[in-house]
Amino acid sequence: MDGFAAKATAKTIPVDVVDERNARRFVRGLSAGARALLAATGFEPKAGRAAVVPASGGKVRVLLVRKGPGDGWSAGALADLGPGRYAVRTKLDPEDATAFALGFALGRYRFDRYRTNGKPRRPVLVWPEGADRRRVEAEAAAIAFGRDLVNTPAADLGPAALADEVAGLAEAFGGRCTVTRGDDLLDAGFPAVFAVGRGSDRPPCLADLVWGDEDAPKVTLVGKGVVFDSGGLDLKGAAGMKLMKKDMGGAATVLAVARIVMALDLPVRLRVLVPAVENAISGRAYRPLDVLETRAGITVEVGNTDAEGRLILSDALAAAAEERPEVLVDVATLTGAARVALGTELPALFASDDAWAEAVLAAGRERGDPLWRMPLWDDYDDLLSSDVADVSNIARGSYGGAITAALFLRRFVPRGQAWLHVDTMAWNTRVRPGRPKGGEILGARALADAIAGRLAGV
Repeated sequence: MDGFAAKATAKTIPVDVVDERNARRFVRGLSAGARALLAATGFEPKAGRAAVVPASGGKVRVLLVRKGPGDGWSAGALADLGPGRYAVRTKLDPEDATAFALGFALGRYRFDRYRTNGKPRRPVLVWPEGADRRRVEAEAAAIAFGRDLVNTPAADLGPAALADEVAGLAEAFGGRCTVTRGDDLLDAGFPAVFAVGRGSDRPPCLADLVWGDEDAPKVTLVGKGVVFDSGGLDLKGAAGMKLMKKDMGGAATVLAVARIVMALDLPVRLRVLVPAVENAISGRAYRPLDVLETRAGITVEVGNTDAEGRLILSDALAAAAEERPEVLVDVATLTGAARVALGTELPALFASDDAWAEAVLAAGRERGDPLWRMPLWDDYDDLLSSDVADVSNIARGSYGGAITAALFLRRFVPRGQAWLHVDTMAWNTRVRPGRPKGGEILGARALADAIAGRLAGV
């Protein structure tokens, strides 16, 4: 795997990993020259900080501060140092060594597809002793794959291109993928996907990936694949439209989960559904107060064409639920309301099943990949009522938008089906160790761990 080396060399730079509570004491124990250098450079011994300091014999070493055991993100700071080969000399237990290696790999990520001035040399880490290389490689590759998808401009990632990515993933891991395109979506029973995507010159698609033993426990993932969201005829303003290449972040997230599941060869039967559309404006675009048919037979009045994600998900969820998987998960960059409630770095989790919800939340806490559960509050359901159809795609009033969006989706999931809905940002708005600014895959490791723990016995 790029960024890692099997062993140290004579020029390898040692790394001391220090818990934040012990960091000031550690600095006081350094040589006078090392302390002076740290003071001159304004180094603060806080988690996520790394500094090169002089060592004996004219050599150097690195001081890296973490929060404490389990904090792998701080290793991302090592990836921001200059090129060279680094090796941790602090004794880490296997879980810490694995987290450290993953944090370094995620921090080393750069989206440089469009750089024409050459790629800068990046640091290399000697595999920490005890690290689970297979797990690190699987998760780092999956997150990088998802980040690349979110970061790619919509001009280069239309609905067909996103569907091709799903097909390519299936081929890489021995699965199969069926892609339904354009008018064929109507015959295949995806009228809402077609309606939302028909306004674009780039036809809508539905990619359906299947992998694994048919007799294994069934896991189905659904990802919102809006490659660009203009808002449709309810047009977004410039500020609201600027980041809309990331509106397929739900699809990128479930594809990252799928890649982890397949790379680790978990004993499940995996299915991934990605409705891929561009919400564009033309004479063919769907309109406010149109009434759409859906696969589930539920009619939907379009209260706002900018609430398109839930429309394409309604068809995909209905299709996914037809075979009653052990768990059905959808991920979407669905509402600004979830960001207002929880900020950009904490995805909202809605769940019909408490055991599954707790499994995901616990995995997120353990892996530094947190989510926060929000309620499916039944009393808000009638806010989605319509005067002319079975339901409206927006609620009356502006409050509780993340909840009412989840309640809309719940109508397309059969009662008794274990279902998880994740409302995510899929974008880092600030730079933190291991998490460069730009496309981000939040909650994927937590979801994969929950699937492994509940269905694969891992």
